[in-house]
Amino acid sequence: MPDSGVPAHRRPRARSRDLDIVIGRGRPGPHDAITDVPGVRVGHTTLIRGDGPLEIGIGPVRTGVTVVVPSGRVGEETLFAGCHRLNGNGELTGLEWIRESGMLTSPIAITNTHSVGVVRDALVAADVRGRPPGEVRWSLPVVGETWDGLLNDINGMHVRPEHAWAALEAASDGPVPEGNVGGGTGMTCHGFKGGIGTASRVVDEADGGYTVGVLVQSNHGRRERLTVNGVPVGMEIPASEVPTPDDLRTEEAGSIIVVVATDAPLLPHQCERVAQRAGLGIARVGGVAAHSSGDLFVCFATGNRTLARNDERGRKPDVTIPVTMLADVHITPLFEAALDATEEAIVNALLAAETMTGRDGITAHALDHERLLDVMATYGRLPGRDSP
Repeated sequence: MPDSGVPAHRRPRARSRDLDIVIGRGRPGPHDAITDVPGVRVGHTTLIRGDGPLEIGIGPVRTGVTVVVPSGRVGEETLFAGCHRLNGNGELTGLEWIRESGMLTSPIAITNTHSVGVVRDALVAADVRGRPPGEVRWSLPVVGETWDGLLNDINGMHVRPEHAWAALEAASDGPVPEGNVGGGTGMTCHGFKGGIGTASRVVDEADGGYTVGVLVQSNHGRRERLTVNGVPVGMEIPASEVPTPDDLRTEEAGSIIVVVATDAPLLPHQCERVAQRAGLGIARVGGVAAHSSGDLFVCFATGNRTLARNDERGRKPDVTIPVTMLADVHITPLFEAALDATEEAIVNALLAAETMTGRDGITAHALDHERLLDVMATYGRLPGRDSP
């Protein structure tokens, strides 16, 4: 199979709300995606090539790159940010500078574990080449990873700088392709095919009317713990019915990267607090942040981004910068929005993903929509559908 190109176009699959699975109480944005936060764009490069036995350096290839662009002038505007680690067997570069400075200064990319360095360097190169000749630049990109070696020739190093650049060029607002795309191409989730998922929530006007958007790269969880909107789906669809690609390993492995965006005027410590709540959304779907799991979250806020722009006429910036802060009495709705959007984003990743066969004939099966709806109806969680 050839590389799929950029952006990845696929046969669309239903999302949770298309199936009347309504998670939480909040209202989603128009696209129910991280791109509902104004200025945020997402791009993918998807690499699918080859079949059969693993030949390191040749394939099969089931991988890619996803890039979240937080604003049109990232690195030149105030983008306060915070991060959180639920379990640290993973990588999200640049987090120490976020902890130190409270600022996000680059796009956020996600790929496979062994391609983090390539993608990081590609983002540095993209930043440098967009500057005047001779200008010396400093760049510390944020790049995360999860391990797709179950389906992909991960040691073959198939992700190249041009793939990261292509995802960056393809970044757009509007609906976000999900499932087997970008960095999520070769990922699995709770014993089903996983990958990229996204969702959003808009808080009430009384709390500011702000939007919270989430994008996940889901590659974590065991089948028996999978829960959808409170229903124990993994127990009802066991590996004896739909096989898992990893043959039910006794040690849970896998990771999840969560990117949270909001247009609320949050300060860095508030971004960190919102990022933490992604862990609650993961837990509601059945994740436990196992010993070998990398569960890393970053949250950025665009609510102050126009306040710290350097003077375009070349003068030195002001000594002080005016900053707006959301009153803490109004932050709990953002916590709930981040939690619900994370839960729904994981479910959307499962619903969008399609069955994929990778190296050595290993197959990750999609979560069948009709079977899921039957289970939901059995537990009375699907209005208008009779129990099977």
